[in-house]
Amino acid sequence: MTPHGAPRHALVFGASGLIGRHLMLSLAKAGAGVTAAVRSAAAAERVMTWMEEQGHAGGVSTTIVDFNAREIFAGGPEAFGHVTEIHNCAGSYRFGMTEQEARETNVGIVEHVIRFAGHLPELTRVLHVSGYRVGGQDPNRIPWPEDYRARTYAMLGAYEASKMESDAIFQKLAQERGLPWSIVNPSAVIGDSVTGASDQYVGLPSTIEQIWKGTATALPGGRATFLPVVTVDYLASFMAAIAVDPEAVGQSFWVLDDNTPPLAELLTRAGHHMGAKIPRLQLPVSLIKRLPSAVTKADPETLSFMSSDRYPTGPAIAAAKRHGLRMPDVDLALRRWVQYLVAHRFGAANTGPRRFVDIAGARTFEVGVPLARKLILPGLPVNADTWAGVAESIGGRAVDLPGLGLSGGVGVRDWERWLPALLDGEPVDLVGHSLGAAAAVLATNQCPDQVKSLTLIAPFFLQAPTSRLLQVRQLVAGLLRGMDSARLSHHLTGSVASSTLLESSVTDLRRSTAHRVAAQLALTGSARWRTTLTETLGRVDIPVRIITGSRDPLLPAAIEKLASYSHLELISIPGAGHHPQLTHADELAELLK
Repeated sequence: MTPHGAPRHALVFGASGLIGRHLMLSLAKAGAGVTAAVRSAAAAERVMTWMEEQGHAGGVSTTIVDFNAREIFAGGPEAFGHVTEIHNCAGSYRFGMTEQEARETNVGIVEHVIRFAGHLPELTRVLHVSGYRVGGQDPNRIPWPEDYRARTYAMLGAYEASKMESDAIFQKLAQERGLPWSIVNPSAVIGDSVTGASDQYVGLPSTIEQIWKGTATALPGGRATFLPVVTVDYLASFMAAIAVDPEAVGQSFWVLDDNTPPLAELLTRAGHHMGAKIPRLQLPVSLIKRLPSAVTKADPETLSFMSSDRYPTGPAIAAAKRHGLRMPDVDLALRRWVQYLVAHRFGAANTGPRRFVDIAGARTFEVGVPLARKLILPGLPVNADTWAGVAESIGGRAVDLPGLGLSGGVGVRDWERWLPALLDGEPVDLVGHSLGAAAAVLATNQCPDQVKSLTLIAPFFLQAPTSRLLQVRQLVAGLLRGMDSARLSHHLTGSVASSTLLESSVTDLRRSTAHRVAAQLALTGSARWRTTLTETLGRVDIPVRIITGSRDPLLPAAIEKLASYSHLELISIPGAGHHPQLTHADELAELLK
């Protein structure tokens, strides 16, 4: 209910964005009706799907907004007479815009929203999302003189300047129309405090990505440089609470975590969470501003955010206390957010469930259905991402072996303690590819009661030994680090058609795994290990299938030996080579089903 006792109904602009979605969720949890204002039917469908996944789609509707039309909504304000509060999360968070682009999105939208809000009879609050570096502008300076606007946009860049101007214009127009208003000035918004989930990759995430990829040469900022953060779920809860708080009328709130560590320490912690190498060099902001962006890899528009300033958080802290809101632990939230960013490869991989799990103390990456009992162990030199499509088709999951892909650890020597922990729970249908086939055989031998069936795809130990050049680890590691996805695709499949599927594998090889891949490739040439694996396979007494490509057959001697195993089936995929998950994914998935 609103302070006036009317049923609470919120209209959320920018509902398809990170803040907008979580705000809708908080509002729905608070019992408010919610209408999501989005710009297309596709965005409306995404919003409703997301709300359904969160289990709070009831009481939520969508409407299309057109900021270029005379009436931004079909039916005009009369169709929204039941709305009691407006939340403006719309705008453009993007660097590199022109002044005209930035003003049309960030300033123009505010003008449209306030003009519309003035016609709603039940409105008790209009709330605007500004920013911690731009909030607190003087509405009495509106309209900005042309020379002042030009200087501000030139000095700060179009994004920050447009947010400053829109902050002032929002206050000015709301006061002129007698609208009860509130502003939130959030700091850098990170992922959900519980799941880490976020689809915002501009700003701080791009710096963290550089550290993860190993392309960052230095940490930005000095010991006092403060770039505060706030989790998106806390921000959303705060916004939902103050929208019906009478004490919040006419107030601006700086919403951020004062316990955020200094920027260099924050990035160092992020690097540790990712298992990345952290640059030793630290560049003061004053020096970064003087160096070319080609050297610093810093967008000039982001430099003003690197400051030692502190912010007036007292009113926000008091409001949070009134409503029983507690700020999540910042270090735990950062760790979960960073792991989410890495698992989703900083926006490059957003399909299907992806996560890190702890297995025998090792950070392990898996893609697919959580806890699925169809389990795929990939081979070399690729990662679990190359198996994501097959895993999804069979309702299973693919797991990077220790030291490979995104998983921690060093390699084969981790298997003895890692494999039993991986198989803990209900018995699995175990699938191993190439090197993963070796892991699958050893896991079955080590934990026979935990494996229902065993499928080996291109098991290297039953095929012709690889070239002796693969025993030269430094050479192989150097070659792998230097390959792009097209070359790797051609090397693995004879075609460049799988280049896109291999981009993440190339990233991993360049980032950190090339030397571990080379070391494990060298192991596959061991005659003793190959014999041991073959003999161990002979002791397996559960159903076994061996799938190979017709262009990548088993050794004749291996076929002859396997013929005596009554519980074993040999299957060949016509035209496939050593990596059928890349070239014959549909046929392979049908076999694995």
